[in-house]
Amino acid sequence: MQAPLHITASCVINNNRFIKNEQLVFEKEHATIAEFLVSAYQYFGVKYPKFYKMDSLCKMGWLATELLLKDTFDKEKYQPEETGVVLSNASSSLDADIKYFDSVKEMASPALFVYTLPNIVIGEISIYHNFKGENAFFISETFDAEFLQLYVSNLFNNNILQACICGWVEVIGAEYMTALFLIEKEIHPQINQTVIPFTNENLNKIYQLHNG
Repeated sequence: MQAPLHITASCVINNNRFIKNEQLVFEKEHATIAEFLVSAYQYFGVKYPKFYKMDSLCKMGWLATELLLKDTFDKEKYQPEETGVVLSNASSSLDADIKYFDSVKEMASPALFVYTLPNIVIGEISIYHNFKGENAFFISETFDAEFLQLYVSNLFNNNILQACICGWVEVIGAEYMTALFLIEKEIHPQINQTVIPFTNENLNKIYQLHNG
């Protein structure tokens, strides 16, 4: 019998708000997506100059991961190969693709071209945190909690991963929605204050609660 898996933290970004474990952490009303993301970066006090070079999708996923892991994840308990990242969205890297296409009309921008693949956000997260486990980026029309739950559970059940960040990171123009989940086998009472079973029902519940 496989050990049960747990959602030990969640982070949702929508409507100019950052929400962790159902608690509002940061909000900036009446801001563009660019203003909102930079303000959140400054508010969280993270020092990573490369952030300013990222496209919106990478900024969104990277910031969500920072909040997801803050005071929640004990990285020292895992080897780099034991922590992975599995993400999905509907529009791939279309937001960066459009901006790159517009730049080609005058002079193609290598800085934009770098971000014309959706899995670059996984690379940014993994490099910063030294995660070297399984990673994948899937494209689906809508948030598919059942698929994510089955895919990630399979990685755990086959002892490929011991911890995983999974979820949805979508940015297209001014529209965005991010919902990330930290999945672990072990519960660490001293840091895991909010723990719920890793089920597609619970994934959907958290996603839908803030998607509006």
